[in-house]
Amino acid sequence: MRIVRRIAKGLALILILIGLAATIVPHYLDRLYYEGPESGHYDGERFFNPDGDADTLRMPTRGGRGGFLWRQLTGDDGRPAWPETVAVRASRPEPRVEGQRMVATWIGHATVLVQTQGLNILTDPIYAERAGPFGFGPKRVAKPGVAFDDLPKIDLVVISHNHYDHLDQAALKRLWQRDRPLVVTSLGNDSVIGQVGVPATALDWGRERVIKPGVSVVVTRNHHWGSRWFADRNRALWSSFVVKLPGGNIFFAGDTGMGDGRWPEEAAKLGPVRLALLPIGAFRFVPGQMASGSHIGPPQAVQIFERLGASTAIPIHWGTFRLSYEAYDTPPKLLDAAMRCSGERGHFAAVRMGEPVEVGPFRAGSTAGRTSDAAMQACLHTAQVRALR
Repeated sequence: MRIVRRIAKGLALILILIGLAATIVPHYLDRLYYEGPESGHYDGERFFNPDGDADTLRMPTRGGRGGFLWRQLTGDDGRPAWPETVAVRASRPEPRVEGQRMVATWIGHATVLVQTQGLNILTDPIYAERAGPFGFGPKRVAKPGVAFDDLPKIDLVVISHNHYDHLDQAALKRLWQRDRPLVVTSLGNDSVIGQVGVPATALDWGRERVIKPGVSVVVTRNHHWGSRWFADRNRALWSSFVVKLPGGNIFFAGDTGMGDGRWPEEAAKLGPVRLALLPIGAFRFVPGQMASGSHIGPPQAVQIFERLGASTAIPIHWGTFRLSYEAYDTPPKLLDAAMRCSGERGHFAAVRMGEPVEVGPFRAGSTAGRTSDAAMQACLHTAQVRALR
């Protein structure tokens, strides 16, 4: 009976703590990251997608948020197995790449080092072992393609939004202490970055920051959402970026769904896109799914590549952290199939983590044409594509 009473007291204490957490913690975690005037994507309290939020609010699977999180934690959903580890041949980049020569190195997930014009540019740097708070979250299966200590001096960091697999506070703090880079992000994320003592320049969509004569970074629209905790949803803005450069721009899509599909063309109006960094993973939550509201899949990535008019693209946001249900190598295989459906205009194919890629000059008209949704779906309706899990 004494043991039973102790168990009962313990359960009662747990219930009390859960009740307190339910009433106190959400208010604490719902941080006000940004205050400013209302706009076409900010209602005075939270940001929103001007092309609609229904697809980013909807859970990707049935069973509600609790069921989705439980299946994510347990993997109890019939998903194909992923490798525990993936071999990566890390590299040590050059200190600088001068002039119009451009070298891009995919470090992992959405982290890419782009070197050109004497600048070292880093996108969404994440070096954490897990993509989540307090040591929880999906575990990294691939080591970074460039060890942190082998990174050259970084001049510019762009942060697309505040999800844990894109905004790694510890990595940003280390970069700031070592290199003092300029950090550019979208509205409200500077508050999150500033929590670890790192100053950041936060800009609204369409705003521009000059880096040096002839080089600037523009914060551009995409289709996503933001949160560090459930209660602070959309308190900070999400974005893509255009780095304007002589000889052709860099486009970094960040993390995005398709939305209205017009934002790539908006970015292309800022100048020719020499290199696009486009996500292709974390898109499948039910068998056969090709995209989700928050994440484009490879077929949509190819359509975005076309709408950007880019010469070269590197696929990112796959093969590092397991965030969805597709098999480890489904994204690059499906990308190959989608590129064949598009007529393989331009160069958009998987690269190895840690492998420096020489990016050729911009070629006008390299992705001329536009593959419709119907044409893409019809072309991908094959036994080989259906066999991809």
